[in-house]
Amino acid sequence: MKTTRDSNRETGNGKIMGIQIFGTLKCQETRKAQRYFKDRGIPFQFINLAEKGLSKGELNSVSAVVGIENLIDKNSKEYTKRNLKYVTHNVEEELLNHPLLYKTPIVRDGRKVTVGYAPDTWKEWT
Repeated sequence: MKTTRDSNRETGNGKIMGIQIFGTLKCQETRKAQRYFKDRGIPFQFINLAEKGLSKGELNSVSAVVGIENLIDKNSKEYTKRNLKYVTHNVEEELLNHPLLYKTPIVRDGRKVTVGYAPDTWKEWT
């Protein structure tokens, strides 16, 4: 599923802005986030991290809100596979090169960002 409906919200500068959900198809929390917005008729764009990660600009924008350390999933299979628990690493570089390291879902609405399932916060956005 790429998007729900065609209607998006317009920002003051004329740009179309909507909800973005970054996650994976296998992630239960990501599916719950998609269902939350779909059930409320709120359009969103789903970005599958198994196919495409965040760009450097998107990562900088998201990490400015939630912090870079809050974006890496230290309990993920990818984190274990890469032995990151035992080696010194640059979190930003690892996230850019290995998108499956992200905690999911990352839900973004312009400059507002959450990591994980956060319906109470999303309620304030809509």
